Amino acid sequence: MFLTISTTGTPERPATDLGFLLHKHPDKSQAFSTSYGRAHVLYPEADAERCTAALLLEVDAVALVRRGKGKGRGGAPDAALAQYVNDRPYAASSLLAVALSGVFSSAMRGVCAAKPELPAQARPLRVEVPALPARGGPDLVRALFEPLGWTVSAEPVALDTEFPQWGDSRYVSLVLESQTLTLAEALRHLYVLLPVLDDAKHYWVSSDEVDKLLRAGEGWLSDHPQQKLITSRYLSRRWSLTRQAMERLELVRLAEADDSEVEEIDNAVAAEAETEERPTPLAVLRREAIVTALTASGAARVLDLGCGQGQLVQALLKDPRFTEIVGVDVSMRALTIASRRLKLDRMGERQASRVQLFQGSLAYTDTRLKGYDAAVLSEVVEHVDLPRLPALEYAVFGSARPRTVLVTTPNVEYNVRWETLPAGHVRHGDHRFEWTREEFRAWAVGVAERHGYEVEFVPVGLDDPEVGPPTQMAVFRMKPANETNQKNKANEKEEKAA
Repeated sequence: MFLTISTTGTPERPATDLGFLLHKHPDKSQAFSTSYGRAHVLYPEADAERCTAALLLEVDAVALVRRGKGKGRGGAPDAALAQYVNDRPYAASSLLAVALSGVFSSAMRGVCAAKPELPAQARPLRVEVPALPARGGPDLVRALFEPLGWTVSAEPVALDTEFPQWGDSRYVSLVLESQTLTLAEALRHLYVLLPVLDDAKHYWVSSDEVDKLLRAGEGWLSDHPQQKLITSRYLSRRWSLTRQAMERLELVRLAEADDSEVEEIDNAVAAEAETEERPTPLAVLRREAIVTALTASGAARVLDLGCGQGQLVQALLKDPRFTEIVGVDVSMRALTIASRRLKLDRMGERQASRVQLFQGSLAYTDTRLKGYDAAVLSEVVEHVDLPRLPALEYAVFGSARPRTVLVTTPNVEYNVRWETLPAGHVRHGDHRFEWTREEFRAWAVGVAERHGYEVEFVPVGLDDPEVGPPTQMAVFRMKPANETNQKNKANEKEEKAA
């Protein structure tokens, strides 16, 4: 992984001032340890007319995997080989951005004790990154860097020069040139925009990343035309962090427009902000809707089919009306987490008698599921391959046959309202499909007719007049036995007549 920074100079302002700014002597080759390898700083050329500093980052791919425990870029647990064979040692990414901030931290802050006047001076700069992943292509590279005062050359890298018909890769060879920027500004641009173009980070993005982004983006991010995209990608599309960063950037913009300090603007809205209620998370709204529907049904013995980490089971345990709650999941890891969440090992005897967790697959009938008042499939059906849905349908509605069944699933029409969700993507990587309201209704009505239930539909979350609610819920209620028997007899007569 390689990056060079070059500048030109005159006898009065020699190019070797770059060494003072970077705090790295041009006559030395220096090495620095990083969390994921070793960074080297060297100067291929250094005289009064021209000076080039190079940052070479050697990535230890094994250390990267071990430290990340399979998470992050290329770290899917079912892609073990991809954790070791990938582009991380060669292509610019968040690894290079972290190395920049570590090796050139003083330069990025604009600090130079030996020559304090240098950091504020604009100088001719040329930055070269031979291999840069660019999700969005050369057009996005230009859209990100040109508004900041850079002249941009982003040449696509061919997949294979011997086979031009294969086309271009997702990498570009980047050259940036500017006459008007300081070195500190240039380094901060690179620190933010390299991982933004790569659209991936090698580490977990937590709340402190917002502070890092705002520090590096000071003076340019609040007015950048691609501010929203930069913020979202830098924060790995974590919606809560992105919203927090955007709100703080808006405060910066307002303060600049009013020629005042951010603290003054922030204090002015503090009283109002304290009275504003944060929107309730959709997961909480979903659980509330489920508990409301279960209470209305009069159910006392409830199955949570596909219980995951036990959030719904935990909510049901708080209501004494639910005398028996059973969580079922195919994943033993999820059940272990659920057990810890519920603190089953420390639960009192009376409370423990109300709850049970066991492993089971909804693709097969299971006699343990029979005899319950209600069953819940909350965000479950979309994780099942479509050809296997009939098996799930029979296991729940045909074999277990609880009096009430609640099914919730995402409404794919609402996805356009998620600003950080790329077009055409589902909400979770494991979703096999996501239904429109019409598709969900058609499936639910068919299930009800085949198994002697009636069904009604309840919106969960804000019911948008154009695209509907974010979550759709079907409430199935078993029809009275005599009505079901009459319908079955009518069906038999029709079949005999045919």
